[in-house]
Amino acid sequence: MPSIVILKSGESTTHDLSLDETVIGRLPECQIQIDSNMVSRKHARIVRDGNQFLVEDLGSGNGTTVNGVRIAARTLLKHDDRVKLGPILIRFVDQAAAPQNRVPPPARPPAAASPPESQTATFQFDMAEEAEDSATITGAVGGTSAGRFGALDVQPAAKLKGILEISRTLAGTVDLNALLPKILDTLFTIFPGADRGCILLKEGANGQMIPRAIKHSRPGEDESVKLSRTIVNKVLTDKTGVLSADAASDSRFQASESIANFTIRSMMCVPLLGLDGEPLGIINIDTQNPLKQFQTDDLDLLLAVAGQAALSYENARLVVSYTEKVKQDNEMQIAQGVQRALLPESLPQVAGYEFFATYESAQAVGGDYYDCFMLPGGKRVAIAFGDVAGKGVPAALVVSRLSSAVQSTMEFVPDVGEALAKINDHMCAHAVEGRFVTFTLAIIDTESHEMSLSIAGHMSPMVRKIDGAIEEFPEEAVGMPLGVVAGMPYDVLKRTLQPGETVVLYTDGVSEAMNHGGDLYTPERLRDVIAKNSPVPSALGKIIRDDVRKHADGRYQNDDITLMVYGRTAS
Repeated sequence: MPSIVILKSGESTTHDLSLDETVIGRLPECQIQIDSNMVSRKHARIVRDGNQFLVEDLGSGNGTTVNGVRIAARTLLKHDDRVKLGPILIRFVDQAAAPQNRVPPPARPPAAASPPESQTATFQFDMAEEAEDSATITGAVGGTSAGRFGALDVQPAAKLKGILEISRTLAGTVDLNALLPKILDTLFTIFPGADRGCILLKEGANGQMIPRAIKHSRPGEDESVKLSRTIVNKVLTDKTGVLSADAASDSRFQASESIANFTIRSMMCVPLLGLDGEPLGIINIDTQNPLKQFQTDDLDLLLAVAGQAALSYENARLVVSYTEKVKQDNEMQIAQGVQRALLPESLPQVAGYEFFATYESAQAVGGDYYDCFMLPGGKRVAIAFGDVAGKGVPAALVVSRLSSAVQSTMEFVPDVGEALAKINDHMCAHAVEGRFVTFTLAIIDTESHEMSLSIAGHMSPMVRKIDGAIEEFPEEAVGMPLGVVAGMPYDVLKRTLQPGETVVLYTDGVSEAMNHGGDLYTPERLRDVIAKNSPVPSALGKIIRDDVRKHADGRYQNDDITLMVYGRTAS
């Protein structure tokens, strides 16, 4: 049978709805009597309509709400609906309708343990629109000129005591989920007349106010917290503490009702100011005790205590951020070591040839890649050289995939063009959009000295001839970058390396290295350096690297710089 559960003074009482009409009020003749001055003599009634139940307000002084919305006409009740008669909370229970109508309660966030006499409540929160606000601002303190702690010459002893109390309570707490409830616990100690309190923080790109901690000193009497949007906006905009009173309006007054029936709520709302002076959120506490209404001195004290609480919160956030940063740095160092392991520990030692390579990532890990190794048979050298679009961790993950594809493919596919096509198909499978790779693949036959290579969207290698002239391959021989289109064929270019000829492979981190004036290093300068200096790969590679650094003149490196130089010795 449907029933209602009345929560009052921390106790619950169940009443079956067996009648067609059940009147609830303060009079003994009501079917359900509630002994509270906040409830009208005949406050509301619940009416049966077939298998449905509807609630109707009977012109009460404090009104009737269903799920936080004040009703003016009969309203259908569903299982687990929450009805409030003034501050008295009632839950409608209809187990027959529970499976299809039950709405799960909001999840309770982790919070620190509260003292036995108080309760950390579930987050039932309501923000009144301006048109519905009945809050009247009765005082304000603080503002931009007053600073984080308000006027220091007002209640200095009380402020110092409150600041010391909140500092002592929060000392050593870096868990943000535990910190906010601790702040409320301390405020309830400083303001023993407080009935409810909540902390709202700005979250998300739009700065939406989200309740992060709510506390009650009267368990079960009123589980929701209501705030005035007008007051919250004023606190956030003016960075001001606001004192307000929320009383019954004249339109709700009836001569037949006692003034004791009205709920008069005194509220204080203050900003939580971050290190930059901007609001992180707000603290709001209220009381319904007419003998303990908040005064302007209380508001000034709360503003000072909230200033220290905000500093503690910011410090805890900084500690959390620092801890996460240290963890990320350690992980990046590990990732850097893993990526370095993908590069060859040493370059091949082949009679009549010399190989040199240098790699400098702009971040801990990068998107440039090179490899140089002997193929089965011991007579051919494979050279792989590439640049992933982008840099950092995403590019480094693509590099790891590329490295495995090169190693596994080159071991079994002897033709450069065919091998590059297979590597491209591998990179196209499950490719990440925008993460293409410019790439050059070459094989040198150390007996015939023929170099076969295919280029996938990369800059042409620069070949330094014996007389210092620079030779590059035609642009029409450059194919599509890896990871763009599967099934692409790649042209194979062949050239015999003469004694003393040197080949230079580079990424755009070299040609686009920038100085403080914004000037690029440029391929033209690279050609000039190659032409005018030693053809010995190790010497030429170091000269190019040093010249790029000289051009940058200490400017922050914004791209990975990778260089590979190889060729036949002059003898």
